[in-house]
Amino acid sequence: MTAPLLQIEGLGIATAAGAPIVHDVSFEIGRGEFVAVVGESGSGKTAAARAVLGLLPAGLVRGQGRILLDGEDLTALSQRQLRALRGPVIGMVFQEPMVSLNPALTIGAQMMEGLRLHERIAKDEARRRCLDMLARVQIRDPARTFDAYPHEFSGGMRQRIMLASVMLLRPKLLIADEPTTALDTLTQREVLDLMVGLARDHGTAMMLITHNLGLVARYAQRAVVLCRGRLVETGTAQQVLTSPREAYTRELVEALPRRAAAGSRPPAQDVVMAVRGLKVAFPGRQRLFRRDAGHMAVDGVDLTIRAGETVAVVGGSGSGKTTLGRAMLRLLPLASGEVRFLGRDVTSATGREFRLAAQLVFQDPYSSLDPRMRIGDIVAEPLRHVALPGAERASRVTAMLEEVGLSGLAQRWPHELSGGQRQRVAIARAIIRRPAFVVADEPVSALDMTIQAQVLKLFERLQAQYGFACLFISHDLAAVEQIADRVVVMQAGRIVEQGSRDDVFDRPQHDYTKALLAAAPIVAFSDAVPA
Repeated sequence: MTAPLLQIEGLGIATAAGAPIVHDVSFEIGRGEFVAVVGESGSGKTAAARAVLGLLPAGLVRGQGRILLDGEDLTALSQRQLRALRGPVIGMVFQEPMVSLNPALTIGAQMMEGLRLHERIAKDEARRRCLDMLARVQIRDPARTFDAYPHEFSGGMRQRIMLASVMLLRPKLLIADEPTTALDTLTQREVLDLMVGLARDHGTAMMLITHNLGLVARYAQRAVVLCRGRLVETGTAQQVLTSPREAYTRELVEALPRRAAAGSRPPAQDVVMAVRGLKVAFPGRQRLFRRDAGHMAVDGVDLTIRAGETVAVVGGSGSGKTTLGRAMLRLLPLASGEVRFLGRDVTSATGREFRLAAQLVFQDPYSSLDPRMRIGDIVAEPLRHVALPGAERASRVTAMLEEVGLSGLAQRWPHELSGGQRQRVAIARAIIRRPAFVVADEPVSALDMTIQAQVLKLFERLQAQYGFACLFISHDLAAVEQIADRVVVMQAGRIVEQGSRDDVFDRPQHDYTKALLAAAPIVAFSDAVPA
């Protein structure tokens, strides 16, 4: 029997103060095998992966256990010996490529740095190999890309470049830490298909760190489930997802979004928001003697949203989803078109009344919450424009925090809350004024499955209670399938298809819609998942 490539035996990781982070974790990865390590934030996934590379962040130390790669104990190696392994033996693709790519260096300089560090190779040969690898990851113009800088590319393109840089050295083991979290469905599939294809061609084993069970179902051969630093279950991906043995794994699987029953809401009548012929243009970049051609981000959109209705807008990055939502809230100037709110033309409105009656829930609540304000003050801020006695204002804030499940946290600071709790704060702040219209811009894309499920259920409950209309912007089709009444599909600033949720998901008409649905990773459940 062939020995596994990677063996992790009894791994323990703790803080410098001695608090355990990872407890006695053991698993292995065979040569050329694809293994997914699954769990929520704080489960120890990334810490275990970084321990393999000897790159634990400051404040964390490896304790007991061994990490064997090809029979060699990595825990017994010096930092100099580990540096020699990083790249040609173990490669890593990080979650956010813009952080791992140096913005001050060209793509070519960064790719060649690792190649020339680990191999004795002429500069011309190194350049040729870099261009070949850029072409392999489907970069259209490798030569131009080689001389360009990271900021000139989208997130998906930067992730392809990062993948090309890592696979250039043909590592035996590739560790991918949430490599597609911020990418839209189509780009996510393209990047992972490329990653798997390159790994297969080079015989590379893969460790995928993820909380996306759909990716596990589509790509992984085996799955390892971690919870609070402990290994709770391991097995084939199919067995772990469709017949989980442990309660925590069942909780993860049950948290996956599922389609609500059709017709569960009464048909809405009153039109809250309507746009006609909406266009938003972004000017081109100013050069020394000229300005580049502008870009029509939203191009002639017609859309109506009724009271109590959730209309989901889906599409790839750059399709105009977020621009449409911000334009409807009058946070962006319009090139042309009409915006009507509760029957009133607000195309040129910037007044306080409209601002407070139409609210926005941001994708990243941490950056939208003032770190210098306590939670209670953040939620109370919209009430400053209402003539309320202090006691009544405090009472409304307390009641609102209780409704979103944050009782007793009014005196906390944003940094003291988890991502899910911060998103609840953002929702509470948006609806405390009882708005008629809410734009939710990717409100659950960065959350773990169980937290995502909680936030979606909370959002549905609050909408049923207060009756606000909602524009739900997302690239997560599973979340859209759970929460949406109608679905709008955007491509290149235009609506290419729209209809009821069931019509769009079950009977798509446009080729782009079909491509989006085909790219979405799903878990195929048997009817009987153990309870």
